[in-house]
Amino acid sequence: MDILTNLLFCIGMVKLSLFVDNFLNRNISWMTRPWKRLLLQVLLQITGVVILVIVVGLLYLVFQDPQETPPSPVRVRHGVYILIAILFLTLTISTLNTGYFLLGKWKDETWKAMEYKLEAARNRQLASEKELQALKLQLDAHFVFNNLSALSELIRKDQQLGYEYTENFTKVYRYLLVNSKNKLIPLSEEIKFLRAYRFLIKHRIGDGCRFYVDIDESGSDLMIPPLTLQLLIENALKHNRTEADDPLEINIDLNADNELEISNKILPVTRTMDSTGMGLKNICDRYALLGDKMPVVEKTEHMFKVKISLLQ
Repeated sequence: MDILTNLLFCIGMVKLSLFVDNFLNRNISWMTRPWKRLLLQVLLQITGVVILVIVVGLLYLVFQDPQETPPSPVRVRHGVYILIAILFLTLTISTLNTGYFLLGKWKDETWKAMEYKLEAARNRQLASEKELQALKLQLDAHFVFNNLSALSELIRKDQQLGYEYTENFTKVYRYLLVNSKNKLIPLSEEIKFLRAYRFLIKHRIGDGCRFYVDIDESGSDLMIPPLTLQLLIENALKHNRTEADDPLEINIDLNADNELEISNKILPVTRTMDSTGMGLKNICDRYALLGDKMPVVEKTEHMFKVKISLLQ
């Protein structure tokens, strides 16, 4: 009977402890008011144990046999020890249950934080993609603006030459459309494009510009944002004179650090030309979105050079 009574008493303690925990979890959060929660939990646990002990004691007095001798001081002392042990057990159960609850909360919050970070990264990536696409659309406009202006002049002077220019312009623009969805292309493809693009330049400005390309075949598989060379060449043509007796010389080389160097001697123009504000800024913006080494611009009194890092 004593064993059964103690077992039922312990079960009551466990149930009481779990009830207090669940009640407080619904009303007072550990996350918002931890000290208030701790104080109330300890007070409710102790109060609950004391009330339960009093109830058990009253039941014992009610159902006690009148002929039974009263408990000895030693037995009373043992009862106090048992009461303290039960109280300790109750608080331990409450602590374990609270720890389990907090661990679950921490796990949930950790997963939520990871999901928020992943979602934020996806949103940043999406924003970068949209911005990169917008830059490419601006690049298209810059390209079309310059070449259609030249085409209109050629058609007035020579319709046959205008037709040939249109054919080559179509080939070059097809290359632009094919690669507009690519962040990077092989350097070899960009060089092929340059060869076709030189035809357009020759008939736009005549013999006022010369190209010197020195790129080893070992670097042909390195990657570069599409139409980078086109923008840099347009930038050089826009800010320099292009005269047959003193042509603009543009050098394109690959250095030992796998950087593409595009340089030209400076031939200051006598008057400024209308500009769309693109060119070098577009390249810098695209490299910023790609998260790679930014282009390096070196300018002296007689030379302008841009170093473009190539990617593996």
